[in-house]
Amino acid sequence: MDVSQTDGKKRCFGNKPNQSYYADYHDNEWSIPERNDQKLFEMLVLEGAQAGLSWDTVLKKREGYRQAFYQFDVHKVAAMSDEELEALRENAAIIRNKLKIYSARKNAIVFIAIQQEFSSFANYLWAYIDHKPIINHWVTFEQVPVTTEISDLISKDLKKRGMSFVGSTIIYAYMQAIGMVNDHLTECWCYKRDH
Repeated sequence: MDVSQTDGKKRCFGNKPNQSYYADYHDNEWSIPERNDQKLFEMLVLEGAQAGLSWDTVLKKREGYRQAFYQFDVHKVAAMSDEELEALRENAAIIRNKLKIYSARKNAIVFIAIQQEFSSFANYLWAYIDHKPIINHWVTFEQVPVTTEISDLISKDLKKRGMSFVGSTIIYAYMQAIGMVNDHLTECWCYKRDH
């Protein structure tokens, strides 16, 4: 665990110099339960964009994503034209991978269908864990899994419904990001705050 400190707080990540944005994400978002559908859609797009890259890279481009995808208004993203999506391939403020860009629209359409079926995406997602976060007690990051049985189930179902960039590893990272799973290490100040 990198516990180099900038403000005296031990963190799982975000401690390096010039990483205040990363520390802020760690302290105020990561592993905190989120049930707002717009926010859940934002994190789903960002986690998909991260595939093969570092989360640090995605966080630096987050504002660019908000601008490009209508502040993650799922209905506006679902209605984006091919022309709009193609234009985003020239947008340096986001990750310019064609499949990832197009998956935002495809996933938005499926997201809306899930909302209609379950009254909200949050209802659908949180039902997998009986609407209660899973609190873990890891000492080192080596202990933290990259997939679980639950991430496998969610991934399989989302793929069946037509989403892409929702493999089990991405979904487990998503579960951490939206607080379905709390994986703060036991030495981390957030672990102490949350227990």
